[in-house]
Amino acid sequence: MPAPPPHPDRPRVLPPGPAAYAEASDVLAVGQLVAMPTETVYGLAGDAGNDAAVAAIFAAKGRPSFNPLIVHVADAGAAEALVHIDDRAARAMEMWWPGPLTLVLPRRADAPLSLLVSAGLDTVAVRSPAHPVARALIKASGRPLAAPSANVSGHVSPTTPMHVVEEFPDGGGARLKLILAGGRCAIGVESTVLDLTGEQPLLLRPGSVTHEELESVLGPVDLATAADGVRAPGMMTSHYAPGLPVRLDATNVGEDEALLAFGPDQFLRGGAVRLNLSNNGDLTEAASNLFAMLRALDRPGLSGIAVMPVPDKGLGVAINDRLRRAAAPRT
Repeated sequence: MPAPPPHPDRPRVLPPGPAAYAEASDVLAVGQLVAMPTETVYGLAGDAGNDAAVAAIFAAKGRPSFNPLIVHVADAGAAEALVHIDDRAARAMEMWWPGPLTLVLPRRADAPLSLLVSAGLDTVAVRSPAHPVARALIKASGRPLAAPSANVSGHVSPTTPMHVVEEFPDGGGARLKLILAGGRCAIGVESTVLDLTGEQPLLLRPGSVTHEELESVLGPVDLATAADGVRAPGMMTSHYAPGLPVRLDATNVGEDEALLAFGPDQFLRGGAVRLNLSNNGDLTEAASNLFAMLRALDRPGLSGIAVMPVPDKGLGVAINDRLRRAAAPRT
């Protein structure tokens, strides 16, 4: 049987370049959406100052309105027009921007941002991405871009252009017009999110900038708990979830399960299909493979995905955070 024709609203996939950036800027200017690569995952970008564009992001993702969005900016100077930057934030920006660190900071009263970006909070999550395509798009558009991960809310985050196409075959209800194809994302897990609105820095979401690295520059950094509520993107209990149930710390695998392995897996017998985050136990490699492999194992006819233990240190903290959310009861 021949494949069905593509949906008429399927987003166009363009290679990066001046013409693509100009077209993407025109799309953003009229309140529509563009998917862009970052060093972490692909983002679903819209004009952060346009209420209709931000609402389109929520609608395309099916995202709960109480979950804030990250605003992507070119640099600390651009962030200063949106948020109040104290000495701690300035040090963090100098150390890790551009890069995979999001800072939650007090919102300026005159910030030219949609109130929807903050989901009713008086703070804004800001980041300066390092990926050259994201940076070129921010520069070409001349505006801050709200850009959560380019997937349906709660699904596994996209790390390639085709992942975005698979998530939004109809363009998110015709809202997503273009995908800038910047290849596979280098890091593969979302940015570290650090709240600097209180007296003590609070790590809301672990990522590739680790807790230990933050403390080496900022001093003691507290870890968020469920009591802190949803104060930043990625803090919902069930998140990053494939369709199949996920079983953590697996020491065995059923014949009708998929196995997501880490390190040597020869001692585990069975399993309908298996993929290995890193055969030699490299956490950086594992992070870059995490979402793509969860997607690849999310197949019909299987009972679930069994996941071998991953060391809870360094980048493994971020990996385990995403796996725990993927395995949490669905809300």
